[in-house]
Amino acid sequence: MRDDVTQALAIDASSTIESRTIDITTTGRHSGEPRRMEIAFYRLGDEIYLSGIPGPTTRSWLANLAAQPRFTFHLKQGVVADLPATATIIADPAERRRVLAVFVGEFNRRRDPDSPWPEAVLDDWVERSPLAKVSFVETPDRRLALPATPEPDAN
Repeated sequence: MRDDVTQALAIDASSTIESRTIDITTTGRHSGEPRRMEIAFYRLGDEIYLSGIPGPTTRSWLANLAAQPRFTFHLKQGVVADLPATATIIADPAERRRVLAVFVGEFNRRRDPDSPWPEAVLDDWVERSPLAKVSFVETPDRRLALPATPEPDAN
């Protein structure tokens, strides 16, 4: 994997929403057509996830990934790269709680007091937020692997 791609994926709790903003291209579950949309990604340990704020219904992108897990993860903030990937929908409540607890904490720490978004509530996120784990696909011309988790400062 290119060094700049590795760095772009090496987000942590202090990373800005801009550095987490990507596009994904899924395959429409009914149309079979490519569907590109903007979304934020998260990192927990050595794993990359797609998620979002709670909603009343299943997001189209998540339903598309449930029907066809292969998609493209498009880096676009400083580094431009189209990474083939596979999504695993996280449905198990205990696993959702474990992962989303970290994301909710990060969301609330980054949230500006004047934000239009209310403070995140873990139970709401566990019940109604989309959540998918990303696995990057190795291709013959390049080996894709996640970068190691950044070490916290020793200070």
